This record gives sequence, C-alpha cells and structure tokens, in this order.
Amino acid sequence: MANVLELVTKELEQLERSNTYKYEVPLQSAQDGIVRVGGRNAVMLASNNYLGLSNHPGVRSAAIRGIREYGYGVASVRFICGTQDIHLALEKKIAKFLGTEDTILFSSCWAANEAFFASLTNEKMGVDSYRDVIYSDRLNHASIIDGQRLCRGETTEKKIYAHADMNDLVRQLEEDRGKDYRLRIIASDGVFSMEGDLAPLDALVAIAAKYDAILFVDDSHGVGVCGKTGRGTPEARGVHGRVEVLTGTLGKAIGGAAGGYISGRRELIAFMRQKARTYIFSNSLPPAIVFGADAAFTLLMKDRSLVRKLAANTAYFRRGISALGFRILEGEHPIVPVMLGEASVAQAMSQALMKAGVYVRGLWYPVVPKGEARLRAQVSAALSTREIDTVLRAFEKVGKKMNLI
Repeated sequence: MANVLELVTKELEQLERSNTYKYEVPLQSAQDGIVRVGGRNAVMLASNNYLGLSNHPGVRSAAIRGIREYGYGVASVRFICGTQDIHLALEKKIAKFLGTEDTILFSSCWAANEAFFASLTNEKMGVDSYRDVIYSDRLNHASIIDGQRLCRGETTEKKIYAHADMNDLVRQLEEDRGKDYRLRIIASDGVFSMEGDLAPLDALVAIAAKYDAILFVDDSHGVGVCGKTGRGTPEARGVHGRVEVLTGTLGKAIGGAAGGYISGRRELIAFMRQKARTYIFSNSLPPAIVFGADAAFTLLMKDRSLVRKLAANTAYFRRGISALGFRILEGEHPIVPVMLGEASVAQAMSQALMKAGVYVRGLWYPVVPKGEARLRAQVSAALSTREIDTVLRAFEKVGKKMNLI
C-alpha cells in the first residue's frame, strides 16, 4: 500500500505543478441559470441543464410525487422485483418521442453504451466461430470507447475513422467489403461533447444501409436540444426514426438527474433485457427520477418554447462572444468551445471568470488534444438575455486583462 500511495502522490503533485489538477467547486443551491457558489451568485455556464429543467417546478413536483406514490427506491434489479409500471410507461414514452419501437432504461448512458457493445459482440448467438467489426469516430465519447474495450479482441475488430469524415469511413468499409464479418457496426456521437458539432447522421444512415451495417448513435447532448421539437440530432439532420440504435441520457436536458437508455428495434431491446450485464445486475432507476424524466418528456411533447428559447440564447451568445474577438468552434449547438490553447490559460481564465460571477470550466488534455485547451461554455434556456450580457461583459473584462483579446 505504501508504494501505491507514493505513486499516486507523485502523480497528484505533477498535476498541480502543471496547473491541470481538477478542482471540484461545490454549489450551494439547486442547479439553475443562476447558482450560489462560495456565498455569492454566479451565472451558470458549465452545466448540461440545457432546457433549465433541473430546477423546473413541474419536474420537481413530479419527482416528489414519485416518492410519495412509489417510495424512495426499489431495492432490486429489474427482472427480480425492480420493475414498476412507471418504468415501462417511461420506456414507451421515450420510444414514442424518438420514433423507435422500444426502449430499455439503464442507470446511466455510460452503462447503456457498455451494455450495447459487450452484449451484442460477446454473445455467440448460435455461432461457434465469428468476427465482428466496429467503425468508431475518432472523437467519440469515452463511454463508447470503454464499451468497445469490453468487446473481446479475438472476436471483434475495432477501427477508427477520422472525425466526421465520411470518405475515410467509406474507404475502410470498402476495404473490408469481402471480409466475412458477422456484424458491422458504425458508432458515432450525435453531438460531440468537446466540440459541439453534430454528426452527419444523414450520410451515416445512407452509408450504413449501403454496407449492411448497424448504425449506433449516442445522442446524449442532442435529445431535448437539437431539432425543431428537441427530438435530437436525427431530427436536426432529417433522419428522425431512421437511426437503428439510439442511446441517451436523462441526466442532461431531460431534467439533469440520472439514468440512460437504449432505444431501437423491439427485438434488440428484448435481447438487451436478457443479456445486458449493466441492466441485469444494477438496481432500477428510483421513482423520483422516473417521474421527473416522464414530466420532462411530457413538457417537450406539449411545448416547444424551451427548445426555441435555447436556440435563440445560443445564437445570441455565439454572436456576442465572437464579436469580442474570442475564437470559438463554429456551430449551432449550445456547447460553445472558447479556444485558448494552453491548459494553464484555460485554468486561470476559468478561475478569473468565477471571481467575476461566471461559472465556466476549462478543459485540457487528455480530455481534448494537447494545445487545444478551451473553456466549454454551455448555454441554457434558463438564462435571460440580460444574464447572457452579464456573461459577455465578464468575458470581455477578463479577456482584456489576460491579453487574450
């Protein structure tokens, strides 16, 4: 144990020397457009609370009702005694919202992604000898990468194509055209969380069909955000209901609590209920989260105003931050990367903005490539135009002080 402590202590010291140590800053309030930090208010610009539903009165009251009617927890996995009728109702509602046949709930989207890849590729399914192949976007989320690590190397090949580069993907598929793979899987984020760009799902749908591949998309940052009705990246790209496998989270735009899902064909979902280890051996989602998520989806289905407000706020912030002279990655998503280059600069600017009343965090290697450190600003429908103006003034003041603009 002493040797372990020595090793981790040296690593922690190195992180502090390089100014890349990640500090947790505790909130003293609910997650919202304005939060309480260190005894003072700050505009939140670092949360996945895109629609402002984390503290929405309708979602909060639904969660409370869930506890009153169904208790605090289920104390069981789904197939023993952990399935309540509310779980089945939420799964049906998500499937209807996404335009799929069925949905299965997980404790998180991370668990859902691990379940999909490991369950599908590691099962022989009546075949003694087989080879599968996965083509994965270079910038896919860590949960997709870790999910693929669970696939056995002796039966699954893993290939990486250049980010959103359909020519590179097609080249690899063409090279493998004559190979006798049992399954071909193309895996992509719907929205790439560090860049805020949308995957070319229209092209991916066509390519998957041409090469008889399964298209898997993690749309955690797209659901509730992208498309005219918030149905995600497939809607924004004109292929709603045509992506074979969608995974997502209930922990971002959909109330911001916890939980994830796989949504797709009925037979695939039934298979996951039988084989997915992160489903079979994990407790069911607690009633408060199920009720809260159900209320969030109901709001989205009935009222598009939050989706429209989010889009308007995003466009307003993007115009304002660019006008100040900061370099951002272009796009339409409320993830707005403000590019700074060095990790120490991102860390220092994040700290200075916090003192100025803006909560935004820096990201650096290995989360993003070396030399591409940034502040990841995340716009929310919970913000008013006045509050966004406050943010822009703070960016201008700090940016000039640090000689960045």
